[in-house]
Amino acid sequence: MPKSKRDKKISLTKTDKKGLALKQKIVEDVRNCVEKFSSIYVFTYRNMRNELMKDVREQWKPSRFFFGKNKVIGVGLGRNKEEEVADDLHKLSRCLKGQCALLFTDSPKDEVIEWFESYSCEDFARSGCVVDKTVTLPEGALKQFPHSMEPYLRQLGMPTKLERGVVTLIKEFEVCKEGGVLTPEQAKILEFLGHRLAVFKLDLRAAWIKGSGFERLDGKSEDNDENMNEDEDN
Repeated sequence: MPKSKRDKKISLTKTDKKGLALKQKIVEDVRNCVEKFSSIYVFTYRNMRNELMKDVREQWKPSRFFFGKNKVIGVGLGRNKEEEVADDLHKLSRCLKGQCALLFTDSPKDEVIEWFESYSCEDFARSGCVVDKTVTLPEGALKQFPHSMEPYLRQLGMPTKLERGVVTLIKEFEVCKEGGVLTPEQAKILEFLGHRLAVFKLDLRAAWIKGSGFERLDGKSEDNDENMNEDEDN
């Protein structure tokens, strides 16, 4: 009986025993999922929110989402044709660049693509986020804020004062500028104002389906993966 591709022993990078054991477990988990599920998808993510991702996992049960170090997951799939645990999986492994993860599922491809294209969730932008919108507040009363917040708003950089117990901007104030990187103070002000400038989104990059093999889903060629800098790895 021919030896299963899954039984191949692949050496991992030199590390301590605890770290090595964890990497070996990840590799084994990936290989178990390859056997268990009929298809695998590589997807990228923007503005990751753990609480929202938890809901996504619930929606997709019993499918399995897999986050981790790209290089270690790549070992589990097979980094080249000689190492791959199933035909064409090394092509999927090449797509593991930057912020990305895997979805193992038995759901039909059309259903997977439709869900990923339609899913997005707005949330408050965090410090360090690049915003795509300018938010400016006109001079005048800010009646949405209680008077007790006025000192804190000034600490955040807003030119405010109390006029007859009402929080008031004494001049026009630009909270953030399109293309700018948010400071912690700007992020907090936007949250107070209720402006959700971040979108949590998952985008499909590629797929591997048993019996069909590898397929690119983002319109890019396989050459893009080979030319990408490995420093983009998580």
